[in-house]
Amino acid sequence: MNKNEFTQVKLAKGEMNVYDFGAVRLHAYKTNDFIDDEVFTVEKNGKAVVIEPPCFFDNCAELADYLKDLEVVGVFVAYHGAGASFLPGVPKYATENAKEYSENGGGKALIDNFANAFGKAFDSSVHKITNIIGEGKITVAGIDLIIKQTADAFDIEIPEINAVYTHMLGHDCHSIIAGADHADAVVAQLKEYIEKGCGLILTSHYTPEDLKDAETKIAYLKSLKAIAAKCGNAGEFKAEVKKSYHGYSGDNYLDMTAGFFFP
Repeated sequence: MNKNEFTQVKLAKGEMNVYDFGAVRLHAYKTNDFIDDEVFTVEKNGKAVVIEPPCFFDNCAELADYLKDLEVVGVFVAYHGAGASFLPGVPKYATENAKEYSENGGGKALIDNFANAFGKAFDSSVHKITNIIGEGKITVAGIDLIIKQTADAFDIEIPEINAVYTHMLGHDCHSIIAGADHADAVVAQLKEYIEKGCGLILTSHYTPEDLKDAETKIAYLKSLKAIAAKCGNAGEFKAEVKKSYHGYSGDNYLDMTAGFFFP
């Protein structure tokens, strides 16, 4: 599937890009919120699963309205635990570590920070997980999903549409990279996607991407490590990265990356 082959539906705030795979459709919701969230719904035979809920009240309401004619049978809550006003009666799926991440760990710290930054627009309530899942295959709404646990939460493979969901990619924006070892781990993960020939890579903060984008990100991650090795502090590191990637968005993510490389 070409990442640019979709039908666009304009909504009041966000927009929906719909990819048609025949028996399965992928609805990629660009929220246009303050943190560029992307939410994915996989539909088959009138039933659907949502991957990562939105976390601003207006987006929660807008997406719920868009999905009203589908039977949403599950929401997978990986890295984005906030937004519990979204489809409160629908089962919520997560691994044990993702649940912990959102309720008490790094995810909860981010939720608290976003609540302070964005005020009443941000739904800081945390989804109550009803279905704890483990690694391996799970079938929901007639769709096979392969769960792969990560350090904080989990990624999802969707074999029927040759797609994979992970938290962040973004071929022309900065990402949160927690030091050299994390950069190596992400490179290994992206190489795995390339070896598998994944058609689409779905992430929480970017429109669907492809393997060419994965290759671009690998080069960026290797460059980050090289720049960090020759810099003495976070400020110098950020300046050098911005010089090399002056067109990239996500300066707030670069700030966090600098803090990890130079604590």
